[in-house]
Amino acid sequence: MLNQPIVVAGAGAIGCFVGGLLAAAGHPVTLLGRPRILDHIRSHGLRLTDFGGLDCAVDGSDVTLSDDLACLASARIILVCVKTGDSATIAHAIATHAAPTATVLSLQNGMEAAQVLRQCLPQFDVRAGMVPFNVVPTTAGSYHRATSGDIVIEAGPKDIGQHLDTPDLMFTETGQIEAVQWGKLLINLNNGLNALSGLTLQEQLLSRPWRCIMAAQMAEALLVLKAHGISAASTTPLPVGLIPWVLRLPTPLFSRVAAKMLTIDPTARTSMSYDLELGKPTEIDALQGLIIDMGAQKSVPTPMCIRVSQQIKRAQDAGRGLPNLTPSDLN
Repeated sequence: MLNQPIVVAGAGAIGCFVGGLLAAAGHPVTLLGRPRILDHIRSHGLRLTDFGGLDCAVDGSDVTLSDDLACLASARIILVCVKTGDSATIAHAIATHAAPTATVLSLQNGMEAAQVLRQCLPQFDVRAGMVPFNVVPTTAGSYHRATSGDIVIEAGPKDIGQHLDTPDLMFTETGQIEAVQWGKLLINLNNGLNALSGLTLQEQLLSRPWRCIMAAQMAEALLVLKAHGISAASTTPLPVGLIPWVLRLPTPLFSRVAAKMLTIDPTARTSMSYDLELGKPTEIDALQGLIIDMGAQKSVPTPMCIRVSQQIKRAQDAGRGLPNLTPSDLN
């Protein structure tokens, strides 16, 4: 399996981190991305670190770097790491250039991305995936994994997960990928809050007012999922239904009960924070937007999700980076 070429379609933070570790393990990897990012890797190589002490250097010559969609033709495995809103565009490129024998893994946020890939690529083995950790760019060519967890992918005819496993990057397969994705989406509702707060994740999780807003969003989303008959699998050590209750606890109790939720890098922030900071489009419509739309379909109110979505869009339109709101701005 190590000789089967992998193309990472979307060389952003997640794509560079995952692709870099796969290359370090001996896989032939092509990073398909923007010239600006690829030029940094050519000049500096990749340096991959994490909160647990990982420090892996990958020479620029150990990965193939391309901004040409035609590189998809060589792929046996395609890891799709583009933003959810770009799923249809990359699917068209895969359909145009890649062989239908390639396996396509969606390592994207939200529920819509894999669905779009399946609709656009009916001849391909398309599988959904869930990346539990976040990765932040530091200096040029350097990416830092700031939270923990193993990548989960949908089970299929080929045992892709076992062959992609490396000591520093674990893949597991599941027959319940949608439940896992819903569980991740519930946690990802905090992405917008973290961006609005301007705080690190650790600072935000140690603030009870911010946790109460996170709990309100999750409670709304759980009611929406229940109305649609959807089950979510927890991606944390806590059962999904208990998370809003635990979030509302006083901070000393929360810190003890949810100790594993706080094992994150002190500097970690969500990807949406970086999107706002850099003036890039966010994935708010694939997160709060999806819950709002599904709530409207079943007449389930989602006032907190609506407020968070509106504030993120206001910050996007303003283009002035992180708004540094306080919890009272959302209540």
